[in-house]
Amino acid sequence: MIRNAVLGLALLSAAAAVTHAAAPVAVPNDAAITGDGSPKTLSEFGFFADAAAQTPAARVTGYRLNTPLWSDGAEKLRFVYLPAGAQARADGENLLQLPVGAALIKTFAFEENGRRRLIETRVLLHRDSGWVALPYLWNAEQTEAKLALAGARVPVTTPAGDAIEYRVPNKNQCKDCHGLNGAVIPIGPKARNLSAAWLKDFAASGMLDDAPQVSRPLPVWENHAAATAADAARGYLDVNCAHCHRPGAGASNSGLDLRWEQSAPEALGIMKRPVAAGRGAGNLLFDIVPGKPQESILAHRMASTEGGVAMPELGKSTVDKEGLQAVERWIASL
Repeated sequence: MIRNAVLGLALLSAAAAVTHAAAPVAVPNDAAITGDGSPKTLSEFGFFADAAAQTPAARVTGYRLNTPLWSDGAEKLRFVYLPAGAQARADGENLLQLPVGAALIKTFAFEENGRRRLIETRVLLHRDSGWVALPYLWNAEQTEAKLALAGARVPVTTPAGDAIEYRVPNKNQCKDCHGLNGAVIPIGPKARNLSAAWLKDFAASGMLDDAPQVSRPLPVWENHAAATAADAARGYLDVNCAHCHRPGAGASNSGLDLRWEQSAPEALGIMKRPVAAGRGAGNLLFDIVPGKPQESILAHRMASTEGGVAMPELGKSTVDKEGLQAVERWIASL
């Protein structure tokens, strides 16, 4: 009887040990990130402990940008993954230098019936061959996102109340924004567009070699109205336009360089005639006319949703009224 009692206690102890054992930690799949293939589902990467809730797995760190790229008002959830033993390097105020094996993950969502609806997740994978961009489309059940190489259109209602066909870009279109000198690169996590607190914490965690000093960070967009007209507009143009309108990028032939650090008036479009005065120019003569946003091609194209006129060309079905107002305020102040 005593033997049976001891055995029973042992079994109970074993069961309790199982019950109280720590839950397994979700760990990303490094082979899926660095391999040559294109995983068919987002879950194969293992970036999330709970993908539907966007709860990150181990070594996947959430971040936000001070001034984000506008995409019809979509909510964006951003994450960076670094494999075990790897570390990002700071490069002054510029892009964080992420090692091979790293990944950037960005999920786009809209509110629907009072709940967040995940639409797509884009991943940018740093492989030996360079950066690879892949789009994943969430299913209606919100349980999985599948590879969508051809892109997709998804009906959504924007926060402004506009019913649109939201466009998930195809794989090749990813290069339109991420292409520079023939290579695909990240465009988001620049030190100047990240908070000092986040950089400090990322460095303290050992994932960044050092928290860089940023002398002139981009404004936090929620507070852009309190920023100077120049900072609000220049930050917006840097994030939303400069990935194409800069030397070496897809729209470099426009002659515009809208990067934050650019200071030459003509490079910014001030009293600069467009390279091609086609339909997009709207019979206007200069990209920017100081004091006159209504005569400036840049503002004219931002205010349009017409194909061949609207800027940016991708990721926009409606007009970003706040962004347009910020740019018009700057032009009026010149």
